[in-house]
Amino acid sequence: MSLAQELVVLAGRIADALRPPPVARVIVPPGDLGPDQHGSFCAVQLEDGSTGLAYIMLGDTRSRLRSADTAALAGRSASSLAEALTRDEPAARSVGLAAINALSRHLFDRAGFAPDFATNSLGSLALGPDDRLGMVGFFPPLVRLARDEGIPLTVLELKSELVQQAPGLTVTLDPSHLAQCNKIVSTSTALLNDSLDGLLAHARGCREFVIIGPGAGFVPDPLFARGITGIGGAWVTDPELLALRMERGERWGDASRKFSLRNDVAWPGLDELLRRGQRSR
Repeated sequence: MSLAQELVVLAGRIADALRPPPVARVIVPPGDLGPDQHGSFCAVQLEDGSTGLAYIMLGDTRSRLRSADTAALAGRSASSLAEALTRDEPAARSVGLAAINALSRHLFDRAGFAPDFATNSLGSLALGPDDRLGMVGFFPPLVRLARDEGIPLTVLELKSELVQQAPGLTVTLDPSHLAQCNKIVSTSTALLNDSLDGLLAHARGCREFVIIGPGAGFVPDPLFARGITGIGGAWVTDPELLALRMERGERWGDASRKFSLRNDVAWPGLDELLRRGQRSR
């Protein structure tokens, strides 16, 4: 199965085992992002407040969601929305990933599981002077950190106008350059455009491969099985406040905090979390 298919199956297992509440709302930010460009994510919230996020700035995803009748999705099962991750329509895929993330958060809470809460933009990834960092997607704070520390950096980009070569910095369209990196960080949008498996094929020699971003809120078993070493996402602490700020196109602030999960640090796995979640009923 593809990664998207495995995540949909995972969502179905959570729904079958725990019978979570239906979708309360799908949140899409307003049309005017403002000068700071807030509003790059949609959210799916269940009736118990379980919230999942997904990126909506690929292609025309955001405009399509703005014109769609997302209010009609209230009352649906999150697992039925999750199935859209396997479709060819980018807007539907974003809603599908957000639904999977909402179901994952429901599972975490029901199982009494709390992740490690990261304190920096790298989540669980630590850098040292002997590292060569690969980056899929452009993270300005991370670029500055790598440059300040003198760590060679390779950035995989989609925009040809950003391609450049400088001492210690390579910005390229060619994913084969990732083979030179021993640590790689990728945006979670790689799950939305089906690029992750291809990226991993170019990164077989790396020691660590981390997926970060607010859309990385899923149970990570299918990713860990593929060699991903960690994920870093957004843990919603106040669902109502988050919804209000998203609807206004504002910063989320203390409505969420960063978290990380590692494949080598006491990760219980989906089966164990489902057992714990079922015992809590």
